[in-house]
Amino acid sequence: MTAQPYDFLPGQTPLPEKNLRAIRAALVVPEDREAFDTGLKAVLDEVRVSLDLGTLNAFVHRWWISACDSVRDPEGRRQMHAHAEQVLAGGHRPEGKPWREILAARGIDV
Repeated sequence: MTAQPYDFLPGQTPLPEKNLRAIRAALVVPEDREAFDTGLKAVLDEVRVSLDLGTLNAFVHRWWISACDSVRDPEGRRQMHAHAEQVLAGGHRPEGKPWREILAARGIDV
């Protein structure tokens, strides 16, 4: 048995563990998984050269936040990627809420 993250509440989907395998498994949007895989390869190459695990720890933390968001609101992640694609294609970019506010509303404390 493993302990659940401190912010797990009954009725909520538990957040993923903070390790590479659990984080990748929690990423439900293909664009997230592709970016994770590409970023992981780059960060591991950097760690091999620098021997600094701080870079890997920062990568894990950043992607854990995305994995938590993916678990709590998978449709929101899909919409985010669709919106980003539209904006990159020159579409309208409406003003939105700050990402910290959005994550906080989903119960993710960064």
